[in-house]
Amino acid sequence: MSTWPPTDKRTTSEKGSNAMSMRFAAKARRGMVAVTIAAGLAVGVAGCGGGDTGDKKKPDTSTAPSERGGSQASPQEGQSAQPLAELRGPDGLTLAVMSAQRDSGGFVTINAQLKNDGSKDAVLSSQLTGNETEIMKNGQSFGGATLVDSKARKRYYVLRDTDGRPLTTIGVQSVRAGDTVPVFMQFPAPPADTTEVSFQLPTFASASIKISG
Repeated sequence: MSTWPPTDKRTTSEKGSNAMSMRFAAKARRGMVAVTIAAGLAVGVAGCGGGDTGDKKKPDTSTAPSERGGSQASPQEGQSAQPLAELRGPDGLTLAVMSAQRDSGGFVTINAQLKNDGSKDAVLSSQLTGNETEIMKNGQSFGGATLVDSKARKRYYVLRDTDGRPLTTIGVQSVRAGDTVPVFMQFPAPPADTTEVSFQLPTFASASIKISG
């Protein structure tokens, strides 16, 4: 004859064994959850650090050839992608005037690219420096460049500093075949209503350029 509720006929040792098994299973489940979370965190850290591969490209520290020495052109606001004018010179040389920017200090800065389209290295003529003794003693430059305001009938020469050095690129002796050298020149600014002038450089063809700013 059965009794109700049914009695647990397991021995005390069996009950203890089952209780221990349940506790062990619970610990095992908690351990698996912890391992899963740790693995997820490890994957997340690896994903965040994936961008630093240790193979970053080193900056280019190479220097320009010696013939490109001297003062260099500085970028100017308003410089256009297309040149304002292109002046043909001797030995395959071309001077592309990229900008003629009027500054608030009363200057006009010409930025240009001197390119050698010839098959041989081109040696720059000393005529580019001009014939003024004070400029000539400072070496090869573009001190012979001028701006001509035909309306006002005025000619503007390259500015000089207090030591007589022309405010233009200095020290460019030659340009290798296929190379391009940035150059700049600074002049006194024509009156504000003068927006177009003729740019002239010895041994090169002259060209009309517009002043911005």
